[in-house]
Amino acid sequence: MKLAMISFTQRGSRLCRNLSEALAMQGYCCEAFAIKKYAGAHQLMPLTKPLQEWTGEMFASCDAICFIGASGIAVRSIAPFVRDKTKDPAVVVMDEKGIFAISLLSGHLGGANDLVGVLANLTGAIPVITTATDVNGRFAVDVFAKKNRLYIENMTYAKEISADVLDEKPVGFYSDFPVLDQIPDEIIPVTKEQVFEGTNGISVSLHTENQPFKQTLHLIPKIVTIGIGCRRGTDESEIEKAVLDSLSEAGVSIHGIEQIASIDLKAEEPGILGFCEKYNIPFITYSKDELLKAEGVFTESEFVKEITGVSNVCERSAQLGSLGGRLIQKKKAAHGITTAIALREWSVEFE
Repeated sequence: MKLAMISFTQRGSRLCRNLSEALAMQGYCCEAFAIKKYAGAHQLMPLTKPLQEWTGEMFASCDAICFIGASGIAVRSIAPFVRDKTKDPAVVVMDEKGIFAISLLSGHLGGANDLVGVLANLTGAIPVITTATDVNGRFAVDVFAKKNRLYIENMTYAKEISADVLDEKPVGFYSDFPVLDQIPDEIIPVTKEQVFEGTNGISVSLHTENQPFKQTLHLIPKIVTIGIGCRRGTDESEIEKAVLDSLSEAGVSIHGIEQIASIDLKAEEPGILGFCEKYNIPFITYSKDELLKAEGVFTESEFVKEITGVSNVCERSAQLGSLGGRLIQKKKAAHGITTAIALREWSVEFE
């Protein structure tokens, strides 16, 4: 986690330095600042621009911001930049004596609640958390989604699920995947064959066309690797169409893609890179020797073997990217582009 810290007083700057050093030892990437008056004495970076401008830059580049000072300073500083709970960084506030650590923004998805717990452990501060599911000790769907790396398709539905949990209304739960832990009491597991009497429910699936509930919150696991091969210079729009067509045929949501994979000869292929950048999807490549080690029965092509040294790129790279998972779509070819889809083995966890 990349964390920016800022302090405004002598005592606060001392706390800022000590915390930044302690957090760095725990693996955090910390940038610690103070106003010019106190920066030098505490070996902190000086604040050289208006606080709101600094906040805007940190909001865009960091996972979390910690203000050591009055909460009002933090609120006024972040106000112009707050947009969406799925995108905003965690914002926490500590007083200069380290008595309280307050989760101010993005408590669940951004990780502010977890961060104040870390700060409390380091300083003995009292963690201040005000999210309703936490103070009531109830199941929180956004925390569950974050822990399992699930894409939340509809945040409005997620809020309604949380409201139903707090109001003790029935909330259904369906999963296409194994569940390792005991399901919380607040939600009711159902199968495809069962009829659920409530309104809202959660579906953990790659297939968002399934509607097991009257109002279904789709949570999509990022476990899909798409292997791809193409001619040199293939246009980005053609890559995009090939990938989207493959997903549609397999009935898989694009939000389930964990990565695109190919042979290292395609590491700088503009069309693939452009597609991955557009959809913010990682792109990984494998050498010929690595692809040859993939286990399974693959669709062979002598032509591909002459060009790349391996008889199949898309299926083998998908298989490797999914850590030896299951091919759910074998080689699909269109307009000089080949794709294959594999799923990494995965289970739902509640604990």
